[in-house]
Amino acid sequence: MADMERAGSPSPLQLVKRALPELNGAMQRVAEHILANPDEVARGSITKLAEVAGTSAATVTRLSTHLGYAGYPALRAALAMEVGRGLEAGWASDIGMAIGPADPPEQVLNVLASTQANALRNALAAIDLAAATRVADAIAGARRTHIYGEWGDAVPARELYIRLLRIGIPVWFFDGPQSSQIGAGLLGAGDVALTVTRSGTDPTTLEFVRRAHDEGALTVAITGMVDSPIARLADVTFDTGTPNGANWTEFFAGRASDVLTAGLLFVLVAQRVPDHLTANHPNGPGQPVVRPDTDLHPDTFVNPDT
Repeated sequence: MADMERAGSPSPLQLVKRALPELNGAMQRVAEHILANPDEVARGSITKLAEVAGTSAATVTRLSTHLGYAGYPALRAALAMEVGRGLEAGWASDIGMAIGPADPPEQVLNVLASTQANALRNALAAIDLAAATRVADAIAGARRTHIYGEWGDAVPARELYIRLLRIGIPVWFFDGPQSSQIGAGLLGAGDVALTVTRSGTDPTTLEFVRRAHDEGALTVAITGMVDSPIARLADVTFDTGTPNGANWTEFFAGRASDVLTAGLLFVLVAQRVPDHLTANHPNGPGQPVVRPDTDLHPDTFVNPDT
């Protein structure tokens, strides 16, 4: 068994796969069940495995020794280690190693909060306020502002769209390849095309910015990847200070800096059109007020000026 545990030695599942062609009958059924349900076998007993394979515990033991193990307990232990490694690798590549599968909730919260705090500090040092002023001036005076964001990038992009729409800015949001191309083609001189892109390499995003630029619009990218293709293509690139991460925890941290940048743009635009906030607020002068105890019938609306 010492040789089997050395680095680079075949895994138990590899051993089962290699042995399968030479097996028949009950031993073959046991092997096939192991390959189809390694996590179940790693947690189960020899009796359970024999039962589901329609054979005896002795057959399971024979297969174990045939594979080179001292018996079924050794095979099950090897399978448990293999399954655990697979789960750990999957967790590491998706969530990242800053948070572990068994970490308590308070640890998870602390890690997420600290990564976002670091991202915000990075953004404070990286965001170009002169560029933000330029973009806010352009959006406030644009005939059209088209915003594109997809998947995770759509979160800050869509919120910026909603905020600008609420204060009466002529703005549209796009989140798909076809719609973004149509949107980019409708732009012209004096318009703005803005995108949020964590990676800076998405082909649809690049094509949206490229076409909008060709149409004469001011193109703007919010990204942490200042050396990416989108940063080289856009007229104005906001460096959020946090590059795109290799896993979700890092991506989540960077999202805080995206939201901060988009929020900065919204407030700067609002400063340029303060009258819009009153005119378009649901309870602003001249707007009907809906009381909580009404049935929303038009006759129950109350005008605050009366």
